[in-house]
Order: sequence, then structure tokens, then C-alpha cells
Amino acid sequence: MSRGPGTYVLFLALEEDERIPVGRKGEFVFPAGVLAYVGSARGPGGLAARLARHQRHPKPQVWHIDFLRPFAHPIATWWATGIDRRECVWAEMLARMPGASRPVPGFGTSDCRCPAHLVHFPALPDREAFAQAVGDEVWEVKWI
Repeated sequence: MSRGPGTYVLFLALEEDERIPVGRKGEFVFPAGVLAYVGSARGPGGLAARLARHQRHPKPQVWHIDFLRPFAHPIATWWATGIDRRECVWAEMLARMPGASRPVPGFGTSDCRCPAHLVHFPALPDREAFAQAVGDEVWEVKWI
């Protein structure tokens, strides 16, 4: 995993529907299946550090994903390196893929105007189709 900056999708499996409080946003029902959270890593340690943070428990609940993470386990990560801000484009392209839905309006979008950076799928989507849609070389790590 790169220690440089980049964009990533963290795929989480949720075994059953869960009602989860998300900080000041309120409480939402997250559907069972695969939840894809799109983020970026620009700080020290880059992608490797950000994704390692998503693995740690317990941790301070700072971002929306921190509230979801205790209920869902990681199954895969897609990423691309680069300094360009791509997370909004990635979130939109994921939402256009077959079977996609946005279960929680505004999730992960505290610093942009996107509908959401969390997308639900019944199963893991096709990485190659996604990479072609975003026009990036997208790498993958499976956690299962």
C-alpha cells in the first residue's frame, strides 16, 4: 500500500440491517450488504496510514465512517495514488454502477456538496468497470 497521497474506496460488509447513530447527523438504518466508502488520504503516511486508521479499534469518532466501522467489517479496498482530488468523482461513478444506492444522504460529505460518499451494493462491484469509468489505474486489496 502506498504511503503517498491518493483516493480510496473502503468496502465493508454489513451482515444485517443496522440502525446506527452517526454523530450529529442522527440515526440511520444501514442496509445489509456491501457498503463502499470513498475517501482521500493527503496527510502524513498517505493511503497506508489512512487505511490503517480504518482498521483500528477503538478510536475517536471523528468522521462519519468512524460511526459505521464498528458494525461492519472490511472486505476490500480499491485505491489510486495521486495528488488530484478524485473522491467526489469516484463517489459519483460508484453510485452509477449497477445495483448501487445511496442509503444515507450526506454521509462522508462534510467538505463537499456531493449527495453522499457512501454507496450500498448487494455484492462487491466490478473493479475493472469502475477503473474504466473513472479513468484511473485502480489497485485492489481483498481483506477476506
